[in-house]
Amino acid sequence: MKISSHPWFAIFSAVVLSALPLRAGQPVKVFILAGQSNMVGAGRVEGDPARNEGQGSLSYLAEKDPKYKHLKTGSGKWVERDDVSIWFLDRKGELAPGFGSNGGTIGPELGFGNVVGDACDAPVLLIKTAWGGKSLAVDFRPPSSGGTVGPFYTEMFTHVKAVLENLKKEFPRYKDGYEIAGFGWHQGWNDGCDMGMSQEYEENLGNLIRDVRKELGVENLPFVIADSGFGGKGETNDRRLMIRAAQAAPAKSAKFKGNVICVQTEDFFRPTEVSPSNQGYHWNGNAETYYLIGEAMGEAMKELTATATPRPAAAAPVHLFRNADGSKTFKGQLDAYDAATKKVTVRLENGRILKFDLQHLHPDDQEFVTSGGKAGE
Repeated sequence: MKISSHPWFAIFSAVVLSALPLRAGQPVKVFILAGQSNMVGAGRVEGDPARNEGQGSLSYLAEKDPKYKHLKTGSGKWVERDDVSIWFLDRKGELAPGFGSNGGTIGPELGFGNVVGDACDAPVLLIKTAWGGKSLAVDFRPPSSGGTVGPFYTEMFTHVKAVLENLKKEFPRYKDGYEIAGFGWHQGWNDGCDMGMSQEYEENLGNLIRDVRKELGVENLPFVIADSGFGGKGETNDRRLMIRAAQAAPAKSAKFKGNVICVQTEDFFRPTEVSPSNQGYHWNGNAETYYLIGEAMGEAMKELTATATPRPAAAAPVHLFRNADGSKTFKGQLDAYDAATKKVTVRLENGRILKFDLQHLHPDDQEFVTSGGKAGE
């Protein structure tokens, strides 16, 4: 008899092995998931039998579809993955259903976490920062887009940095540090309600990718976007289609080749008659849709991490800049210089972005800028 087939081995595995730190000695791989309400998640765990026999709920899927049977144990309980943890604002724990808008819903995190958890030899931590009704143009506005930095862009990183700085307290078993491995983005409804926001979405998204990488200090951090395909293949609204085109654009750009993928989600849309609700903007509350979105994002992340190993960004030195006559100073990092327009972009120590003409700087600082930040070295 094989030891693994003996009933006592099952007891040993369940009681003793579960108490041991899983995959000890490896830094936890951290994936950040962000966006608005569809990243929060409205996929129903339990359906209403009186509505349509509960179709579209996670329970219905786990019972009826072999693809989803792995989500439940043999005794009918939801599986909690001990190799994938999640932190979502005021909630944390092992990955399982219930990390959507409330304990009875899921978002893309469940499908995503199952895919990357299976793919990674190291343990995985998902940090999800998402809030309903938030735009990229205003609420998540990245510093490089100019204007007022979005309050939820700032709050996103406040949470992410707090979790990572207090990792041993938040998740005591992760004693071997962490590696920031990827970023997932699912958002777009609010911007698609306004033509101006829709028109600037592509630029704002490109800036978001670059600014997120700078904030996290990972130069080519794999970035996966799930597009706003909640209208399905029948979508005709020009603003919605504009948003989807803008979401697909970065992955087609030479600047982001090999480290950004946009997942097309229109095939995951399910009609109301096989879903728990009729909220099209929330994917009709269909748990299969949310799971498939996360699964597709996870597969895209696997592809990116196989070809683009994240590496620390080379930090630009903090420089003391002076105005033209030397009467005023400010500290910051040279972010960019456009020789054609002679426009300078500087990131201040507080993260804010300043853009101005080269002539406004002291001659010595003009030399520093035009030499790419190497003057005087």
